[in-house]
Amino acid sequence: MTVTTELNVAELLEKACSKTGLTDFGDDWFREPLDVLVRSLNTEAALSPLGFELTKHRLTALLADRLRLRALQRANPSVLDVDVRVAAEICGLPRTGSTLLHRLLAASPQVTSTLSWEVAYPIPFPGEGPDAADRKRRAQERMQVFAQLSPDFGDLHTVVWDGPEEDVILLDRTFVSMSYDSFYWVPSYGDWLRSFDQAPAYRELREWLQVLQWQSVGRDRPWVLKSPHHLTAVDTVLDTFPDCKIVMTHRSPVNAVPSYASMVRAMSAQYSEVVDPVRIGQYWSRRFARTLQDFAAARQAHPSRFVDVRFADTVSKPLEVARQVLDALGLPAGPADDAAFEAYLAQNRTERHGSHSYTPTDFGLSEDQLQRDFAFYSEVYL
Repeated sequence: MTVTTELNVAELLEKACSKTGLTDFGDDWFREPLDVLVRSLNTEAALSPLGFELTKHRLTALLADRLRLRALQRANPSVLDVDVRVAAEICGLPRTGSTLLHRLLAASPQVTSTLSWEVAYPIPFPGEGPDAADRKRRAQERMQVFAQLSPDFGDLHTVVWDGPEEDVILLDRTFVSMSYDSFYWVPSYGDWLRSFDQAPAYRELREWLQVLQWQSVGRDRPWVLKSPHHLTAVDTVLDTFPDCKIVMTHRSPVNAVPSYASMVRAMSAQYSEVVDPVRIGQYWSRRFARTLQDFAAARQAHPSRFVDVRFADTVSKPLEVARQVLDALGLPAGPADDAAFEAYLAQNRTERHGSHSYTPTDFGLSEDQLQRDFAFYSEVYL
């Protein structure tokens, strides 16, 4: 189905201003990524009527948050002085155990992490109390709607409204984010993203972390964050957060690539009635091969700032892996960490864990081809 009408950047900006009563977006560097994204959505994504409305609402809300960020910083200049320390960005190909590792490490009392409700609504509502009750309620409602629109997604990735979540959702507000080519068929945007200098987006990620930390008295612990997106900007991550280490999760791409293609198929179906699994599989296979090649070069330049974790170890001995990673981050695990890890693992066993079946051929791929295309990576890290 073709798009019923077109997204218009000027209209989106105007709607955000009207919604908030604000007009100052700050530095307009974000206009290039927004323009590229909207052009790709209009020409490639084949949005359904519902997908169009959802996307217009989402982009307007993200622009409104940009306005609110600048207003909050003007009203509270001390926000810009908040000291943000990022201990780790967990990244690797999707479906490599990074979510389990992130949620496990985030349980440690030594660190903090972005939570699902606060990356959805990072700015306090007017008149809101310190418990952020309204934002939490909205986050729960939003998650229920998402589950209705994409009922298969919960079998692929368990989301908890008040649990740790990827910081890439904060980057969505910069329009420089892997979220977009995961939820939509926008290959020209994805190609553009790989060549764009993401430094301004990561400067703003730091600002969003300042806002979250500023809202929570005593939340001055180092952050442990996670998203596969960071593989597209490893050097920028390391430059932006000088104390940060990259915790790289490893799993055979023969398993990881088709698994992510299956997830993308489920996510994109809520926005378009034209979902081509073969096209999705081949796109992400190429994209991840290029990403891992670039990662190898970045790693060679900063070898001491990487920590390796294998999927099989995360699954078979999670407590041992969590302790090893904390040690590598200079945060040796103690009894309180062990107790927190045990509590999380008990909780994790009660959360929904569905199953989904697929094969590489469902996505125009083959095991032989994936083994050949990713041999440069597998031979080193697996």
